[in-house]
Amino acid sequence: MTVAGWLTIVLFAVILTALAFPLGSYMAAVYSGRRVFLSPIFAGPERLLYSILRVDPKREQDWKAYAKSLIVFSLAGWLLLYLILRTQNAPWVPHLLNPLGYHSASWNVTFNTVSSFMTNTNWQYYSGETTMSYFSQMTGLTVQNWLSGGVGIVTAVALIRGIIGRSGKSLGNFWEDLVRTVLYVLTPLSVVGALVLASQGVIANFSNYLVVHTITGLTQTIAMGPVASQEVIKMLNTNGGGFFNTNSAHPFENPTAFTNLFEMLLVLIIPAALIFTYGRMTGNRRQGYAIYGAVMFMFLGAVTVAYIAEAHGSPAQHAAGLHTGVISGSTGGNMEGKEQRFGIAGSALFNVVTTVTSCGAVNS
Repeated sequence: MTVAGWLTIVLFAVILTALAFPLGSYMAAVYSGRRVFLSPIFAGPERLLYSILRVDPKREQDWKAYAKSLIVFSLAGWLLLYLILRTQNAPWVPHLLNPLGYHSASWNVTFNTVSSFMTNTNWQYYSGETTMSYFSQMTGLTVQNWLSGGVGIVTAVALIRGIIGRSGKSLGNFWEDLVRTVLYVLTPLSVVGALVLASQGVIANFSNYLVVHTITGLTQTIAMGPVASQEVIKMLNTNGGGFFNTNSAHPFENPTAFTNLFEMLLVLIIPAALIFTYGRMTGNRRQGYAIYGAVMFMFLGAVTVAYIAEAHGSPAQHAAGLHTGVISGSTGGNMEGKEQRFGIAGSALFNVVTTVTSCGAVNS
């Protein structure tokens, strides 16, 4: 354990709270139908989407109608994603979006993948860089990252309205909530997040895979792709389908200690903000503060346990230390499976962040 490691954990908690509080207030305004600072930009697209969907956003739904809309929408998304993944090598897919000519995975792998992404289950039963075309990653998996996460958010909002009204008779309108989630919440966060990640070295291209010669005289294939845009929404909506098989341990997904901290903030920012949204929408901010305090206390407790355990090292390391005469405190902790650029604190913190949110992303 180091002072820098503990400071990383404390700094993360402070930044998260400082960002979640105003975002929670903003989201409360969004889901209350009030005008926000992004309304001049998104009011037009919002009306257009309502007309395309043929829905009246002001028509309230009870819990049955809300649930029916959610299920129908999710089923349509499942079918569309299954079609995209099963036809990724079709003639109509441009070569630019499938430069390596990847064929579709078998029906059962596709079924597993689609079901996982649609339910935000985070079970990745494939290796992205050797299975999925750019088209499948962008129009299939990334879009479902947006929509499945959006469905989760609006479900939480509907729950808040049910608590306020003490019944399930008026939960708002599913279609309005979903459209406003995509436009006013996920879009601005994703655009800013993708630009930050791209500026720090997360790749974003449509290049063919690179083949390089190593110092040993062998060749190595380096995967490319439009990673930054998928990475940010994967984290924001707590999904685990990484562009690369090694997920956020891959340097093209998570290159530095700064991006590691930033990606952890992306994972927790919306769940944390929703607690403050609850306080605002119910008119009882103190209750929101109390819930947030309890959640943060449990979170920091889990991080403390994980960091101390990993920094202490494994029994095998200590046994080796005793055998060689090296004191246990100098074993350096357990770095097995971890990336040197993140260290023990950055890895333990990331692990807890993704576990408490049921996010399948990993960095070690």
